[in-house]
Amino acid sequence: MRIVLTACLLLLSLASPAHALTIAAASSLRLAMPELTQAFEQQYPDASVTVVFGASGKLASQVLNGAPYDLFLSADTGYPERLAGEGVTATDPETYAEGRLVLWHHDPQREALTPPDLTGDDIRRIAIAQPRHAPYGQRAKEALQALALWEPLQPKLVYGENIGQTAAMVESGAADAGLIAWSLTFAPDLAGREFTLIDDRLHQPLAMAMVITGRGGSSEEARQFRSFMVSEAAAAILGRFGFEAPKGH
Repeated sequence: MRIVLTACLLLLSLASPAHALTIAAASSLRLAMPELTQAFEQQYPDASVTVVFGASGKLASQVLNGAPYDLFLSADTGYPERLAGEGVTATDPETYAEGRLVLWHHDPQREALTPPDLTGDDIRRIAIAQPRHAPYGQRAKEALQALALWEPLQPKLVYGENIGQTAAMVESGAADAGLIAWSLTFAPDLAGREFTLIDDRLHQPLAMAMVITGRGGSSEEARQFRSFMVSEAAAAILGRFGFEAPKGH
């Protein structure tokens, strides 16, 4: 896997068209990004956007190690702030949305679960994203701790490398239930599946921030996409996928 990743990053770093833009985006944006990039490219027809998805922490590490990304869209504010502190960004972090956490289950015939239901014998495996590098995983841990469920549920917990993988574990039945991004429940083949929004007072906010990387500092397209992400057009698209406007906006 490391060899494949290195090869991919090397290919991305080779000479590319002047208007090409490479974005590192949190996995929670996977369903929204096609519409966002399409709207951006309609506004800037000369631009060409490539998106690489992953856990925010892992993408931040790649930026820190010189990965050829022009813009980093994180699922939190912490990782962009760390990169800015390391001096590898061309801009300060700017929030563009807030995510929400939901409790979702595999059985399409079942009614929505509540967190206490997770202790039932019929729920054998519960998926969350890895808290060490995925903001949604960290917030899931915080919510379960606030509900005094973290310790009792330890034997049932299974971890996805990112929130996209976590959602896939629930969808496939590898896990009976999971705490995932609301934005990932909008896939067409998941329409009608029941879920429960987690009270956002149970965890730190899922404020999402972006930065232009040092590599993207001279990219006009990176600056244009950054501005686009805080536009009304982008907010409307993000809203259709369960993202909320940042507090104070």
